[in-house]
Amino acid sequence: MRYERIDKAVFLERPNRFIAYAEIGGKKETIHVKNTGRCAELLKPSAPVYVQKSDNPERKTQWDLIAVEKGDILVNMDSQIPNRVVQEYIEKGNLFGEKPYVRPETTYGNSRFDLYVESGERKIFIEVKGVTLEEDGVARFPDAPSERAVKHVEELCLAVKEGYEAYIIFVIQMKPIRYFTPNMDTHPAFGEALKKARASGVKVLAYDSIVTPESIELDQPVPVVLGNPLLKEAALPLVEWYRSSKRDLPWRHDISAYRVWVSEIMLQQTRVEAVKPYFERFLKELPTVKELAEVHEDKLLKLWEGLGYYNRVRNMQKAAQQIMADFHGEFPESYEEIRSLAGIGSYTAGAISSFAYGVPKPAVDGNVLRVVSRLLAREDDIMRASVKTGIEEELEEVIPPDAPGDFNQGLIELGAIVCVPNGEPKCEQCPLSHLCQAHEQGIETELPVRTKAKARRIEKRTVLILKDGDTLAIKKRPGKGLLAGLYELPNVEGHLTRKQVIEYSNSIGLAPIQIKKAESAKHIFSHVEWHMIGYEIKVDELEKNCSEEMIFARKDEIEEKYSIPSAFEAYRRYVL
Repeated sequence: MRYERIDKAVFLERPNRFIAYAEIGGKKETIHVKNTGRCAELLKPSAPVYVQKSDNPERKTQWDLIAVEKGDILVNMDSQIPNRVVQEYIEKGNLFGEKPYVRPETTYGNSRFDLYVESGERKIFIEVKGVTLEEDGVARFPDAPSERAVKHVEELCLAVKEGYEAYIIFVIQMKPIRYFTPNMDTHPAFGEALKKARASGVKVLAYDSIVTPESIELDQPVPVVLGNPLLKEAALPLVEWYRSSKRDLPWRHDISAYRVWVSEIMLQQTRVEAVKPYFERFLKELPTVKELAEVHEDKLLKLWEGLGYYNRVRNMQKAAQQIMADFHGEFPESYEEIRSLAGIGSYTAGAISSFAYGVPKPAVDGNVLRVVSRLLAREDDIMRASVKTGIEEELEEVIPPDAPGDFNQGLIELGAIVCVPNGEPKCEQCPLSHLCQAHEQGIETELPVRTKAKARRIEKRTVLILKDGDTLAIKKRPGKGLLAGLYELPNVEGHLTRKQVIEYSNSIGLAPIQIKKAESAKHIFSHVEWHMIGYEIKVDELEKNCSEEMIFARKDEIEEKYSIPSAFEAYRRYVL
């Protein structure tokens, strides 16, 4: 869009929304202000402005305000021009392909939308908003409450329901701009309306503009942040901190989707230091998806022994078999395909896709929930699925496109070693402490908020270490339920006395020769606790007389072939 008859002037004052006074050629002139917004940060006395002389000598006000200088930035002030600029942009083949039909000012329902576009079978409504409010490279809209703007957004949502496409395009009438965000200080209802609109399928876009005194042209897309802008501000310092401070961990070398996947599944509910030897051993034995898909289950479970939650590795094998069958043995690269694999949720899919492939998807675990809760001083219960989903959505829109893996790993690393869960967080080491709202308010240790888990059920069990010379009895658990399909030391419900142990042994065909009391132990599962006592029982002719279905094996066989879950860790010395 080009202007004619442009003169430079000096702004003097603005007595009302529609007119202002400026000095033009040494003379005080009345100028028409098309932009009726507040614009107080722009229209300051002595500011250089650009005005257009009317080509109608009969018009009462002979000048229109076109642009104003704000430091090194030139801001277009013509509120009637953004619609035209977007129309020109579309007609040049942008957004909707070549030669679309574009019609201005189209009525729909109770609203009159700025543009209507048809391209092939597509029918599209577009609402255009001109943006002149800028601070530190951040553009915001509106600069004053606008109920009409909220109405238009709501009507676009209705249009989407009826099968139309709908866009809201913010024309930022200047550059450079780091990102756009709704002005929640001036009109929070508009920001909330935008969030609902995007969730309902309305596309929300922003572009900066090349502005000269004689022209304005839509230029580059600008990131749109509808969540909390603090997350956007945190991105760069977080990535820089991670790159300089990250721990040297084995899965951060030779990064591949498979290596990331194995490490992330192992790290669930297991400490980093504990995982390292398991990771190395697993990758040595099963270096590719193919080996994982084909390994015998007993060997797989033996490799996993000590990590717990064995369904995780079973699901890994199912997923590996899916990859072999559905993806020709190649690990899928899209978030959606990774998410479709057995045992992979939003966190793991986000980690794999961002770490290995640079896909800008969030990876939100407990560490990230804690960091974000403190950064934003949020008191939402992080145990609620809706809270996690909301944080995922807010993070996704601020992930740096050139560093999604480092951004996600930075959040996780920050929660693991600085913004720690127990005791005082190390705020003096935190790269985000200058942004952190919890730190500013002194409530770091009060966040995050989480509901207390339901009390676990207590089960009393008696562990029987049945031995005959160098042979030991182990038993395979049922294929479903707790510790499904794993090998265990025989055990029974309740805490048995020595006499009851003898009676039980006799009932399954065994004659105890010697009984010694073993250690007491406790093991915590997600929803149940085992409180265990144990007995070491030497018997005569164990394998020959036992009526229970058990496996009788030497210690070296158990060490090599059978996976004994960590629930029996206290009795491991009797087994190996």
